[in-house]
Amino acid sequence: MRTDSSPGTLPAREHLPAGDAGMPVLDVVIPVYNEEKDLGPCVIRLHEHLTRTFPYAFSITIADNASTDATPRVAARLAAEIPEVGTFRLEQKGRGRALRTVWSASRAPVLAYMDVDLSTDLNALLPLVAPLISGHSDLAIGSRLSRSSRVVRGAKREFISRTYNLILRGSLQARFSDAQCGFKAIRRDVAQVLLPLVEDTGWFFDTEMLVLAERAGLRIHEVPVDWVDDPDSTVHIVRTATEDLKGVWRVGKALATGSLPLDRITRPFGDDPRDREIQDVPRGLARQLVGFCVVGGLSTLFYLLLYSAFRQFCGSQIANALALLVSAVANTAANRRLTFGVRGRGGAVRHQAQGLVVFAIGLALTSGSLAALNAASSDPAHSTELAVLVAANLAATVLRFLLFRAWVFPDRQDSYDSGATCDTRATCDTRATYGAQATYDTQATYGTYGAHRGGPTVRPQPVRPHHTDPRESR
Repeated sequence: MRTDSSPGTLPAREHLPAGDAGMPVLDVVIPVYNEEKDLGPCVIRLHEHLTRTFPYAFSITIADNASTDATPRVAARLAAEIPEVGTFRLEQKGRGRALRTVWSASRAPVLAYMDVDLSTDLNALLPLVAPLISGHSDLAIGSRLSRSSRVVRGAKREFISRTYNLILRGSLQARFSDAQCGFKAIRRDVAQVLLPLVEDTGWFFDTEMLVLAERAGLRIHEVPVDWVDDPDSTVHIVRTATEDLKGVWRVGKALATGSLPLDRITRPFGDDPRDREIQDVPRGLARQLVGFCVVGGLSTLFYLLLYSAFRQFCGSQIANALALLVSAVANTAANRRLTFGVRGRGGAVRHQAQGLVVFAIGLALTSGSLAALNAASSDPAHSTELAVLVAANLAATVLRFLLFRAWVFPDRQDSYDSGATCDTRATCDTRATYGAQATYDTQATYGTYGAHRGGPTVRPQPVRPHHTDPRESR
């Protein structure tokens, strides 16, 4: 999982300007591998649909995923015949690799992709990208699992799709309904800061992108689609499912350990210019409560085990103080990372010092409860002591959360992370006008985002320009 930082917090969303009519607003990418039969009809049908219904300039890019059949020749012919069509050749397979490469090079402000089989009805394309053009949303996905969607497919694929989305909801707390539909779009400004964090280069790429976007607080728009299963699909279900489960584990681990700088790709509060001056808006209360309760439950169990152990060789007051001290240090560290999302060593000592003050308050509550119990009974049972301590800790827990949120870890823009700031802007040379007329060829030695992976940076090279205005031939 990448841990390099993104360039910075995203600005507030804005409606895309009308701009130059010759500059594509939308770039639709079609990743293909050995699709010599379906590629031509797909591109022609998509082009006719966009020409007839889409009100902005557009481009269609064929991302050839190291095909070994006649797909490159078909793609080159289409690019020669249709001004809005370009082609991009990669020498390594991987749908995620193809999307990252083409999206990183494209100059269109809205980027989309769809499968070559056109299983999704094209009437959903304009509703898919409209919220991105208007500035309402950051990403958009087609959903086959919406109640208003109409889907024709076999029971096996239906079961696998729904099971996979249940796994995402249960393990990664994903709230979007359909991760696998090959019909998605993203704003280019979002892609520039989000894609460097996405590690997968295969089928799990878009799922990982959606999970990270959702965790960062970006807005994902869902469009119900009409979808007909392709019986000739070449996707290997078992292998794909295995790789997806590995990706779920990897992303879940990265999110749990806080190794992703998701706070740096959040949107400011409010998209209206009048809202941008609002400061210190509380965020994530529900998530913080859940995280605090989980950490608190584990800390209480840890505390009780420590108390029982210390009680074997010392009195109740000393055992309580020692157990509470050790568990308080662990509790502060866990809440710092997991509940309030503070990463790095900066401010850790101060946080622990403030945590000890909170500990002292908890110690006063629990010690006072034990003193009252001992005053009421000269020799209380051990189970009674534990019951009193649990009740006292519940009261101390509520106070601890309020103090943590308002005093120890207040919600502020400045980060406690003292690590070096990484510039993750891709170093891809896009001087050639891309996305409408040119046919592109990547070098045989390919390394997506070489600046981040430590490998060479890919520079798309224009092979043959066509028209300067993608609409002038109409």
